[in-house]
Amino acid sequence: MTIKDTPEEWEIRSTETPFRGNKTSVRTDEVVMPDGSVARRDYQVHPGSVAVLALDEEDRVLLINQYRHPVRHKLWEIPAGLLDVPGENPLHGAQRELYEEAHVKAEDWRVLTDVYTTPGGCDEAVRIFLARNLSEAEGERFETEHEETAMEYARVPVDELVHRVLAGDVHNNCLVVGVLSLVAARGGDGLDSLRPADAPWPARPFAS
Repeated sequence: MTIKDTPEEWEIRSTETPFRGNKTSVRTDEVVMPDGSVARRDYQVHPGSVAVLALDEEDRVLLINQYRHPVRHKLWEIPAGLLDVPGENPLHGAQRELYEEAHVKAEDWRVLTDVYTTPGGCDEAVRIFLARNLSEAEGERFETEHEETAMEYARVPVDELVHRVLAGDVHNNCLVVGVLSLVAARGGDGLDSLRPADAPWPARPFAS
């Protein structure tokens, strides 16, 4: 048996979109099950996201702290954002988010991992990049708004972050998946064996 996710689409008898928001919507599909029955499935339709685990020369991860209203918490996170331009190259989106949220640029980019955040209720796909060889970005800082105006910043050693993850102190999915994937990659074939930054991403096809 090969352990690898495979694309598959069951028959949809009908579909409707009862809610359309600014960036996402909610869709209801009537899906034919293997036994021939039909079940309604409600889920959020999402454009996809990118996240950046930015690692500096002192083996620290760049974090931001931001209020997240749905969970009523201020969460420590890695820079991330929506792919709200159809077909956008995810690397370009990740570079933009690192600049806008942290005013940082990186010279070395790799794909750390790809995940579906909540596949039982949302079609969001996230590509998490590893960014190294960091430096301050040139030009004016990006003008923030809403929750971003109160963001805080920190650079935290990888070992401490792993401890915080396992202790239940940090909960952002991209941070948790990203830092544990980093440690796993180091313990395996090494960071230089990670996929290139422009590796194909079937979940969100993009132009080169």
